Amino acid sequence: MNLDGANILITGGTGSFGKRCVARLLERHKPERLIVFSRDELKQWEMSQAFAMEANPCLRYFIGDVRDRDRLARAFDGIDVVIHAAALKQVPAAEYNPFEAVKTNVIGAQNIIDAAIDRGVKRVVALSTDKAANPINLYGATKLCSDKLFVAGNSYSGYRETRFAVVRYGNVMGSRGSVIPFFRECAATGVVPITDERMTRFWITLDQGVDFVLGCLEDMSGGELYVPKIPSMRITDLAEAVAPGCRHEVVGIRPGEKLHETLISEDDARHTIEYDGHYVIEPEFHWWTRSMRSEGGRPVEDAFRYTSDSNAEWLSVAQMREMLEAL
Repeated sequence: MNLDGANILITGGTGSFGKRCVARLLERHKPERLIVFSRDELKQWEMSQAFAMEANPCLRYFIGDVRDRDRLARAFDGIDVVIHAAALKQVPAAEYNPFEAVKTNVIGAQNIIDAAIDRGVKRVVALSTDKAANPINLYGATKLCSDKLFVAGNSYSGYRETRFAVVRYGNVMGSRGSVIPFFRECAATGVVPITDERMTRFWITLDQGVDFVLGCLEDMSGGELYVPKIPSMRITDLAEAVAPGCRHEVVGIRPGEKLHETLISEDDARHTIEYDGHYVIEPEFHWWTRSMRSEGGRPVEDAFRYTSDSNAEWLSVAQMREMLEAL
């Protein structure tokens, strides 16, 4: 899909991903309208100072919440593309405020789907997380539910033009929720708390995440769950890269936290197609089309798992430092 001349809306547009995505779209494309949709008017004002309206006349700032279906219906009027990045993402906060997480991450997803179909939005890409694969915490469970809703949204759309896809990846360098800023703060004390020395995580840069989402937006036909091939890193190596020479203090795994993360489970493998730079998990049911696309791809093995501890690609301390310097 050509994004030049398109009307694009980003939910959660003042977040780390949203701001970088706006910058990328302005840099590479010429949208007719580019709408930042979020709840916080202060963040919108701060963002408007970084992206001057005079230089970017296509930019619009809409106050709204994905929980509010009426506001979404108004905001989606005339929109061609929606990138859904709004979510409650903090694991402890979701555990303590479960109803609020469900309202935003699950009911909000339903509202996005309904509004997109009713307003004739052509394409919707929703951001997911590795915590949605075999979830053990409420945040992961709400995002798994959200993923299922967006895939099923293609059935609800039926003969209409609206199509939905999902992008799932791991920890993002440079995002507000990353452990990296915390490790940097701890470096001053000489002690870095480590939950478990065996822990591993997937990592992706903010720019890589944005580019992957925009690439999936152009590639999608509806119903795909895209997973990029990204490197893993041991938490001890990450601590050494961010806070070199500091003593590591093991404090134990926090509630709702995994030792290793999963992007594709063995159960997903039955429907997974591998490409050179990514995987596509196809839906088990795709009533809206006779068959899913698999050109250029190949099915993975039945027992395939894409987990952070069994990954073929790993980041070294030096590589992580080099990537952090480029942020």
